[in-house]
Amino acid sequence: MSGLRWRMYLRRVMFFGLTFLTAGGATGLIFDALQVNGLSAVEIFGLALFFCLFAWIAGALWTALAGFLVRLRGHDAAALDVAAVRGRTLHQRTAIVMPVYNEDTQRVGAGLESVWSSLVQQPEQAMFDLYVLSDSTDLEIARAEELMCQRLAERYGARDRVHYRRRTDRSGHKAGNIADFVRRWGDSYECMLILDADSIMSGAAIVTLAQLMEAHPQIGILQSLPLLAGHETLFGRIVQFGARLQSPMLGSGLAFWQLGDSNYWGHNAMLRLRPFAMHCQLPRLPGAPPFGGEILSHDFVEAAFMRRAGFEVRQVPELGGSWEEAPGNILDYAARDRRWAQGNLQHLRILGYPGLRSISRLHLLTGVMAYVSAPMWLTLLLLSSLLSIIESARLPQYFLPGLPSLFPQWPEIKTRETGALVAITLLVLLLPKMLGAFLALRHRASRQGYGGAAPLCASLVLEQLFSVLLAPPMMAFHATFVVQTLLGRAISWSTQPRGQRGISFAEAYRRQKWQLLSGLLWGLAMWQLAPQFFWWLSPVLAGLVSGIWLTVWTSRTGPGLLARRLRLFLVPEETEPPPELRALQQAPATFRPGQVPTGTRATAPASAHLPRRSS
Repeated sequence: MSGLRWRMYLRRVMFFGLTFLTAGGATGLIFDALQVNGLSAVEIFGLALFFCLFAWIAGALWTALAGFLVRLRGHDAAALDVAAVRGRTLHQRTAIVMPVYNEDTQRVGAGLESVWSSLVQQPEQAMFDLYVLSDSTDLEIARAEELMCQRLAERYGARDRVHYRRRTDRSGHKAGNIADFVRRWGDSYECMLILDADSIMSGAAIVTLAQLMEAHPQIGILQSLPLLAGHETLFGRIVQFGARLQSPMLGSGLAFWQLGDSNYWGHNAMLRLRPFAMHCQLPRLPGAPPFGGEILSHDFVEAAFMRRAGFEVRQVPELGGSWEEAPGNILDYAARDRRWAQGNLQHLRILGYPGLRSISRLHLLTGVMAYVSAPMWLTLLLLSSLLSIIESARLPQYFLPGLPSLFPQWPEIKTRETGALVAITLLVLLLPKMLGAFLALRHRASRQGYGGAAPLCASLVLEQLFSVLLAPPMMAFHATFVVQTLLGRAISWSTQPRGQRGISFAEAYRRQKWQLLSGLLWGLAMWQLAPQFFWWLSPVLAGLVSGIWLTVWTSRTGPGLLARRLRLFLVPEETEPPPELRALQQAPATFRPGQVPTGTRATAPASAHLPRRSS
């Protein structure tokens, strides 16, 4: 066994061993507390649920710890050496590919301007071409897209390098859009960089990805770590702060134990075109949607197929220069998850495909678990509530029936075990955030990036309180999405919600009224029938009851801008914006719908020959 394979084997044994040991220990504490007074079938079922769910969060803990140690040390001996390839002369061409579908053209144009202006400053910039691949159905948006591409090409003298293509056959959605590009122009390039409509990458990061791909021909997919940036609503700023504090550490942890079996997130990543075309063609699942038909969440499946073909899938979380945006309010955030929930549940149909590596199957399963965990948590909470009500109504039985005895059998309460379980749960949930904060606090420069030590700590506390309140509404949303999918309710492909949209009280009430009603009825029932459990359940109830107010208030830019003035939820990309994000913020409003000149439609480069069947 080679040194790398031995290191990979050892790391995974440690990761999975510690994860299941942690989950087993926590489950053992509950078992010890319950079995004293006898275990029912419902309690055994609850224990099984608890073990699965605790393993889920324990895996995140040990990933964070691994990433913390890597970041603390400064490097991972088994990771790709980014510094070693910088300055390397590129010999292979790369296509930068951006699929769009009825997007805000002004924002897309400003983002492309930022990316391209950064790229042309690099010595290797001539090795890259840009393709905007449109599936837009709105003709006015399509005209604006074409005008956008022409203006970009004219501004940088790149008429032969900036291409626009709009297709009328929109089969396969985003994956089909990319597949069409691969069939038409894939032979002209060694790699393609996939960008989403809200992606921003620095020219240095793009060139470094290409240099890494050229230096390591065994890599089929190379995933950067996109960080959130550019948010102004309070919700967006809180989520952006939490992700910025933890994502680099978690990314390093994932890369530590996954190594060449990492995953692909669908954007801000570079793919090797030949193996992608040959091995990553997506199947059409038998049957009707939501479980049949076209695969919605294509990225995990493409990574699994690339790995099956023998090519590595790697992450480079230390690269930097990669950003994305996220929905600016809770409802749009949940709407995006609705499509992902259906797409990830489709992965159940892929798990049994022959030849997939065990880690690839695990990635597919974790994608399913990301949404199935919500109804599992809800079921566990309801079972706990039911058992508490039964226990509260039961009269204590001091003497066993049918057996004369002088000594009563006193019910036992395992206070020590219960306290230990609470402490372990809090540690598992809070330690990753504390480790991320420690990494940010240990150097003066990083502290200043978050506004200083005091604002960072205050932001961390407020972000944790917000997470506690947000978790129950998101649990309810995800549980609903899973049930709707299981009942056969499919969704159509639509434009992903982006931007900083404020939510009215009427809209929030319409979407979350059942959460409010269930929280009130659930809380009233527990207060009346099992008041001792009411306080344990109070964080869940508080999140459900306050969900409408939380959605409305955090969707506003006013509270978000106030938080910025108070130096709360600051991130380094705000305190010292990189040139690419500064360019995006200062972009003039030049990308607007209007008369579209001709001459920007994509044509195949001279070296291309058609067609070659691809994904």
